[in-house]
Amino acid sequence: MLGQRILTAIVLLAILAGALASDQPMWFLSLLALATACAAWEWLRLTLPQELPRATAPATGILLFVVMLGTAGLWVQGGDLALPLQRFVSAVLAPASALVWLVFAAGAVVKGRADAPPGNMGWSLFAPLALLTGWAVLALMYLAYGGMFVVSLLALVWVADIAAYFAGRALGRHKLAPRVSPGKTIEGAVAGVAGAVVWILLSALWQGTFGALLVERWTVWGAIPLAALLGMIAIMGDLFESLLKRRAGRKDSSSLLPGHGGVYDRIDAIIPVMPVALLLSGVMS
Repeated sequence: MLGQRILTAIVLLAILAGALASDQPMWFLSLLALATACAAWEWLRLTLPQELPRATAPATGILLFVVMLGTAGLWVQGGDLALPLQRFVSAVLAPASALVWLVFAAGAVVKGRADAPPGNMGWSLFAPLALLTGWAVLALMYLAYGGMFVVSLLALVWVADIAAYFAGRALGRHKLAPRVSPGKTIEGAVAGVAGAVVWILLSALWQGTFGALLVERWTVWGAIPLAALLGMIAIMGDLFESLLKRRAGRKDSSSLLPGHGGVYDRIDAIIPVMPVALLLSGVMS
């Protein structure tokens, strides 16, 4: 199992590195679109009411993929619709998605109603909005600032996750959300938030990173609480997916990634961070 997990991670990292290294931005944007479409299918499998046709989840994923590819083509080519679409993302999609994440999704995690029925039309309708917004934010940041900027932002989530995991195993004593994810601890969450802050401060030393832009806009003392906020949102996103899976009685969102579960399992903490990161950084504003 561990060998399978490592092999899958190596393959995924190689594909990601190849897409980022290409001088054709459509490779990376298409890879992101494919991952987002798969996550949409997985999310909807957890939340769609049973009375809806089973084809709804894959059809939504395919539709999203087509929309994202078309939007990516417009942004890369710089057509007449490119700028209005960018403004729509920054002025409408990102604020709306951030509001739902920070108020309603966070509220659901706090309530911890893991015994609620899995079918939920509200969360099913939110899935395309949340995932499309996450993809659009990463796409716009990549086109505006390049691969290093995007990786430095994704690394904030990865560092928070790794710090939370190891600190939780070594020091964890108090459960963070026992009804949602019994393995997560308060100590691990604190370490994850601290890891996000440390990463932002360290990455700010290099120009062209998300941390450098955050510090430039908000100063070091302003960037510290904002990095902590993003770390907390990443943890909330992880817990939110755990809540959906627990309601649906599933361990993983799918088995698309051998040893890792599903695509949504790998990006659950990234999706809610993206719209808030866009609003805090002022990219495309």
